[in-house]
Amino acid sequence: MQIGPYKLDTNLILAPMAGVTDRPFRQICRSFGAGMAVSEMISANPALRKNRRTLLKADHNGEQEPRIVQIVGADPLQMADAARYNADQGAQVIDINMGCPAKKVCNAAAGSALLRDEKLVASILGTVVEAVDLPVTLKIRTGWDKDNRNATEIARIAEDSGICALTIHGRTKACGFSGRAEFETIRNVKQRVRIPVIANGDIDTPKKAQLVLQLTGADAIMIGRGAQGQPWIFQQIQQFISNNQLLESPSRERLRRIITDHLEQLYGFYGDVNGVRIARKHIGWYMKKNLAVSVEAMRRINSAEQPLEQMALVNLVFNQTENGLAA
Repeated sequence: MQIGPYKLDTNLILAPMAGVTDRPFRQICRSFGAGMAVSEMISANPALRKNRRTLLKADHNGEQEPRIVQIVGADPLQMADAARYNADQGAQVIDINMGCPAKKVCNAAAGSALLRDEKLVASILGTVVEAVDLPVTLKIRTGWDKDNRNATEIARIAEDSGICALTIHGRTKACGFSGRAEFETIRNVKQRVRIPVIANGDIDTPKKAQLVLQLTGADAIMIGRGAQGQPWIFQQIQQFISNNQLLESPSRERLRRIITDHLEQLYGFYGDVNGVRIARKHIGWYMKKNLAVSVEAMRRINSAEQPLEQMALVNLVFNQTENGLAA
């Protein structure tokens, strides 16, 4: 898989997820074989650039290449300016968000709301591509709703605009994250454009990853929710596709080390107070997917306010749980 001058180690990509794909999580997923990890979406609004949360989203210090920043907005000139700004800050690839279904994004006519205006799509893509001497990629959905699927038209606009790779989440904006992903739509787009196509949606096991690649003919796959609480899924997928080998999930002690390392990175990145708060959702995903943990134990973990207390409660779960890893 090639993104501009960057040849990825694998064709497995971590999806941008708001509040999830921060630098600690991106680095963990890269360590488990993700060939690229996309940042959380960053607003093109210049008034938000110095916001602490925005600065953290754009922090790629120490990350492997390529460093890819996703921007979101609805004004072509503002998006171009945001692309230049992030390039100056060290981004090596710019990704444009036209797939987010969140109300606050779509109400601002950004994200997947842009799919309703193909002329504006062309203007944004062309302006951003012209603004930076970097590869520019695009992430979309299959359309606004089931009666307005226009992924193929958007893909052609993207190709004509100089976009170097296209990611398609196989749902419409109206679907949100419900229902099954439309892999047939992704296949149809792949057959009609020459640029690399990345398939996204419902990929949560190695077998599903292989199936999606076969069904769509995509050049790569992007994994979002499937990596939450199991960042080693990239390693498992790579082994299954390459060697038809199903790797087991990490041992109990290995899982403990992964979680505690992740928590330490979060505390260091966000500071004690915010690090503890942000860690709660990650702990929840790790526990739900891998350990039999009581509601009371999770309540205690979620009530912790300091790193040492939170870490101690996580370790207590490992010491007291008798059932081991979930099947």
